[in-house]
Amino acid sequence: MAGGFLLDLTRLVSRSGRGQMTGIDRVEAAYLAHLLAQDSPIFGLIRTALGLVLLGRQGCAQLQASLGRPIFPKDLLAVIRPYAIARRPHFMLGHLLRRLPHGTAYLNVGHSNLRASTLAAMQRYGVTSVVLIHDTIPLDHPEFARAGTHVPFAAKIAATARFAARVIHISADARAKTEAHFAAAGRIPPAILAPLGVTLAAPAPSPITPTRPYFVALGTIEPRKNLKLLFDIWPNLPAPAPQLVVIGAAGWADAALFAQMAQLQAQGAVLHGENLSDGAVASLLQGARALLFPSLAEGFGLPPLEAAGLGTAVIASDLPVLREVCGDFPVYLDPRDSYSWLETIKILAADQQSGRKKQNLPLWADHFKVVLTQIG
Repeated sequence: MAGGFLLDLTRLVSRSGRGQMTGIDRVEAAYLAHLLAQDSPIFGLIRTALGLVLLGRQGCAQLQASLGRPIFPKDLLAVIRPYAIARRPHFMLGHLLRRLPHGTAYLNVGHSNLRASTLAAMQRYGVTSVVLIHDTIPLDHPEFARAGTHVPFAAKIAATARFAARVIHISADARAKTEAHFAAAGRIPPAILAPLGVTLAAPAPSPITPTRPYFVALGTIEPRKNLKLLFDIWPNLPAPAPQLVVIGAAGWADAALFAQMAQLQAQGAVLHGENLSDGAVASLLQGARALLFPSLAEGFGLPPLEAAGLGTAVIASDLPVLREVCGDFPVYLDPRDSYSWLETIKILAADQQSGRKKQNLPLWADHFKVVLTQIG
């Protein structure tokens, strides 16, 4: 790509200071790291409440160096603002795009700033738009999405269908669901199918220390992660019962779920870790009897892959995307069949074996080889 790349960094900046990165955050960070390591020109676009910021390579590198620091968006913007090539009001995006080399590709891989006005401006000024759609859960399962997210997400899908030159899909299952919505919007953009890479951190000491055999549930605490199934099961496990280590931020869920978790915490049955380092998470996963992943909907499924890469057993929901991504490594169970989960957890709780053979994981190098080859 002779003109280089314009990477949208709006999500990384807007979520700065919120603790550990989510899966989508990590994808945007992986793109930033990979493009900075290439010889092609790299630019960064950030949409803020006050306007647009355009970064060059130096500014992108400064942003990367700030990732993981406890710094909130306005302070992060203050750090990188001296490195900005230009700043303009929202309606003057075209003035920024004129500064880019001919043949530049715009990469939006975080769903943020995914607007019809943004993509239309890219098209108008000769910038090729490539969009990564992680999943369409807000449209397929609105009951699992925050209130008020359905309409704006539908607008993002419609804008992508109309203006994107290419769409990156991270699984065949997600592609089928996304393209069904594109068809309804009137156009299916050319597809790039490229599974995400998985990078494992080296295990490091954890502030959480289970006192007996334990299982791990990893992910934001929200309805689609189906943690209630586990919380309902745990009091029914025979003594001495294992502990359940829940790793993830307290997202959105009804008060009853958090109250149930708090009660189990008070009993010592559940331990909760939030904002743990990647190394601490790897250490907890490595020492667990199994990762429990009873999710009701996924676009990819990083936690089961991370556990498999460490040789930790996985009990996962029987979802098509998880079978596609994880193969035959996990034990698959109906996410609504609590009896099967209870009995399987009982068996693994009594298992004294040290673990399973570590699985080979998809590489980011393979992801970028597919994506960048097809863009170029």
